[in-house]
Amino acid sequence: MPDPSEQIIDVREDESFDIHAVAEFLNDRLEITSGIPTVRQFGGGKANLTYLLDYGENELVLRRPPLGPVAENAHDMHREYSVLSKLHQAYDLAPEALVYCGDPSLIGSEFFVMERRQGVVVRDTMPDAYRNLDDAPQRMSHALIDALADLHAVDYESIGLEDLGRPDGFIDRQIEGWYERWNAAKDENVGSMNEVYDWLCENRPDSNRASLVHNDYKLDNLMLTPNDPGTPVAVFDWDMCTLGDPLSDLGALLTYWIQPTDPAPFQKFATMPVDERFPSRSELVRRYASRSGRDVSNIRFYHALGLFRLTVIVAQIYIRYKRGQTKDERFAALGPMIRITAQAAREVAEGNWEA
Repeated sequence: MPDPSEQIIDVREDESFDIHAVAEFLNDRLEITSGIPTVRQFGGGKANLTYLLDYGENELVLRRPPLGPVAENAHDMHREYSVLSKLHQAYDLAPEALVYCGDPSLIGSEFFVMERRQGVVVRDTMPDAYRNLDDAPQRMSHALIDALADLHAVDYESIGLEDLGRPDGFIDRQIEGWYERWNAAKDENVGSMNEVYDWLCENRPDSNRASLVHNDYKLDNLMLTPNDPGTPVAVFDWDMCTLGDPLSDLGALLTYWIQPTDPAPFQKFATMPVDERFPSRSELVRRYASRSGRDVSNIRFYHALGLFRLTVIVAQIYIRYKRGQTKDERFAALGPMIRITAQAAREVAEGNWEA
């Protein structure tokens, strides 16, 4: 029985695909599949679409980009497949990718299929499995940080991922790339975004030693063991994984780490339970420094960059909804969040918000 936290639902009508075509494709390439699987959908994500293919004795997961036009270099299924087909050798929290299809005629886009991992995913409420464990927030937080530090310690060259990205100039490309995407996706001018862009350009830190960078690391991309919130099962959503500055991952995580003392409007953006039992952002940074041995003295820059990037991501999702490129009504509420996240980025840059 799937854990309720995985939010497995019937396939949304506008996000369905030709399962017969997919089944034929997989049956020709994988020994573990035969016949036509039952298809359901993982309903918790807000971007890429993820489906459960149930063959009875075997279960697989299919990943594809969202409907409609997507930003250049975003939702890259071939990248995610390339990473997961190798990373599982050195990092056991990476599910193994099994097969990739670049032919959009089958379902309307590229896709790949990977192994199924089962466990608990923590989103905006505490799952029933952990509700009576007072120390669950601390244990899952430590697991989250330790898994990130361990990812950054992976010898990517030894598993053939040395061509995944260009570490030199990584931060410069992050600043300029996300600003370019902002100008392409914005529905209105937001002054805070220009101010944060200028601050980031003026306060770029010296580059850190390169590592694998997940690029979307947060609590709801971690799966945990049902009876132990301190033991991770998997890390998901690798389509933006690259080589670069590892502290960009930590900064991105801080943007999603919502605390009860944060401004009320920002708390509405939480993708985790807002609970005083969770460690503070500062405690997360200290845990990461201890586990990784890295210098985190410039973490304010990476936090501001993370919020800057988050604002752009929200704008990209919202503009797709506003243009009718997706009918998912959850995205209607994202419009007002654009200014809120942009303001948060400015406050972090100015030192008026705890990093």
